Amino acid sequence: MSTERIPFIAGNWKMNLDHQQAIALVQKLAWTLADANHDYSKTEVAVFPPFTDLRTVQTLIDAEKFEIQLGAQDLSQHDSGAYTGEISGAFLKKLDVKYVIIGHSERRRYHNETDEIVHAKVAAAFKQDLVPVICVGETLDELEQYGQSAVPVRQIKAALAEQSQVGEFIVAYEPVWAIGTGQVATPEQAAEVASAIREAIAQILTPEIAEMTRILYGGSVKAANVAGFLKSPEVDGVLVGGASLQVEEFSGIARFLKHLAL
Repeated sequence: MSTERIPFIAGNWKMNLDHQQAIALVQKLAWTLADANHDYSKTEVAVFPPFTDLRTVQTLIDAEKFEIQLGAQDLSQHDSGAYTGEISGAFLKKLDVKYVIIGHSERRRYHNETDEIVHAKVAAAFKQDLVPVICVGETLDELEQYGQSAVPVRQIKAALAEQSQVGEFIVAYEPVWAIGTGQVATPEQAAEVASAIREAIAQILTPEIAEMTRILYGGSVKAANVAGFLKSPEVDGVLVGGASLQVEEFSGIARFLKHLAL
């Protein structure tokens, strides 16, 4: 965690919670963080509900003036047209969505998203002034064959190379072998890969952009282990899956600074 980069705690709900359940979770999360005097200027918190929940959650956040940020789990590489089932970044922007996950390993695996598609989606996000959360990470086979940093570095270079415009973006390093498995990379491993990713960003863009970019760790993150990852100056937050559906657990993750102070 760098002193210049605001830590980012992101909750990816995946395909969970209908719009009524979403209201209950966001309300309880906001109230729990308020009770703990959470300072959003020191740690940003965002939720990434399914598409069908976005309007409901956006209305709630706006009406209650919650400081929780809103993100989406994907977007189309196209602005509009005959693309059945796709969601345009322009639609997300109208809903006050700020962040959008791109290239999650589940999209790469189950929807055959290639590096080229991820690149196009990142371009679509930049075009709509959305902040892409670009996911990178290696499978267990790739880890054994190429080592830990090679695949994430290749993926981030492919996502950002030759973009006609570049806005703010976040990178989430999620080793595929750690997602939902209970297996976790060590804080040292996460910091090493984050450092390699930052070096790659400096090479293909600029050192200044690399220094400003927040790099997250994801993969079986819990309140009990989050502080270990965020002790490193290279890791600026976490992308949380299953634990983001549990208010006490996710709010505990968001309050990681209290764990660091112990």
